[in-house]
Amino acid sequence: MPLRIIIIGGGIGGLCLAQGLKQAGVDDVHVYERDASPRGRMQGYRLRISPEGESALRDCLPRRAQDLLAATANLRHEQGLAAYDEQLNPQWAPEFGDARGDAPDKIDAVDRMTLRRVLLAGLDGVHFDRRFTHFEQVGDQVVAHFADGGSVTGDVLVAADGANSQVRRQLRPEFRHLDLGVRAILSRTPRAAAIKAGLPEVLRDRFVNVTGANGLRLALMPMVFRDTPREAAGRLWPGVEMDPAEDYYMSVFSVHRDVLGIPDTEFLSMTGEQLRELVLERTAEWHPDLRGVFAHAEAAETYPLTLKATVPVEPWGEGRVIPLGDAVHTMPPTGGVGANTALRDASALSRALAAVARGEASLEDAAAGYQAEMVRYATEAIEMSLKIAKWSMRKIDVETEA
Repeated sequence: MPLRIIIIGGGIGGLCLAQGLKQAGVDDVHVYERDASPRGRMQGYRLRISPEGESALRDCLPRRAQDLLAATANLRHEQGLAAYDEQLNPQWAPEFGDARGDAPDKIDAVDRMTLRRVLLAGLDGVHFDRRFTHFEQVGDQVVAHFADGGSVTGDVLVAADGANSQVRRQLRPEFRHLDLGVRAILSRTPRAAAIKAGLPEVLRDRFVNVTGANGLRLALMPMVFRDTPREAAGRLWPGVEMDPAEDYYMSVFSVHRDVLGIPDTEFLSMTGEQLRELVLERTAEWHPDLRGVFAHAEAAETYPLTLKATVPVEPWGEGRVIPLGDAVHTMPPTGGVGANTALRDASALSRALAAVARGEASLEDAAAGYQAEMVRYATEAIEMSLKIAKWSMRKIDVETEA
């Protein structure tokens, strides 16, 4: 049956879904994104890609997009998690297996902006600068309305509009995230500057967790491109637009709000320069090789976060409005699986909707089956993320099983 699909949100999950539907032969798909351009608002930097996330990407992307993503992925495969205290004394850390081993085309980490460009490649029907306001259901169709006064009608509306989902706000006004009590400062430091400042070789090519006094925490993650995005695109997919990029470290400095001692209204309004200085102040007694990373952080690429989670994850029920990604299962970044879970959503939902378009399933059954599967693996992902948060922070505002 002909199926017109409206996707609200042009982030990673929404675009991956659009790609998956295109590969499945569902062509009447339209993505509406509030950002004025692909660069838009800051949404983070480096993303860890799990085996499940890579599988979902390969399910949804055409071959040359897969090749382009692999060519621009992190060059150095992560060798697990290294944990230290603030004076760089080794600490115990959990171990994580990876069945992919050292496969040459393994995608274990990517630059978020590069991933978004790859997900946009070859897609028609992506509309920027369209801020969704509300929807209405009219018979067997859904009408999405936008701030510019326009509207669009479809058979299905997918809520891929993030943790602050406007779709969810209308459909489930009673919903509230669980605030974990953790406040974070996310930043990016050019790799060359960090190394010049004295970053030890043992910390340069792996995921590093540093836990200091009072539960202050630093997560440091390298992004070393196998090939620059523009060079890779020129070789593999001429004409695909890519942003300039250099190797960098993504750093996440986390602290419980009680230890931070700054009201949220003040913390969330701090400039990049102020946030960088705050980190330097709070880590004044840390090992100088770590402080060099903070000192060279790019102020324009530094911003505050509050860590929240969706507990429990619940389906949105029957109907033509279907959730995807952070709109339905927000989780802290400690587990490195938030984006991967959204990619799994995209793969699962594209299969479900493609079955409807081929007449192999009813929309009601397909949506229910997808949401049941999503609730299962998203709940597992959130539980794992909360356990790691509790291990690394020592204090979060939620009880988790040991």
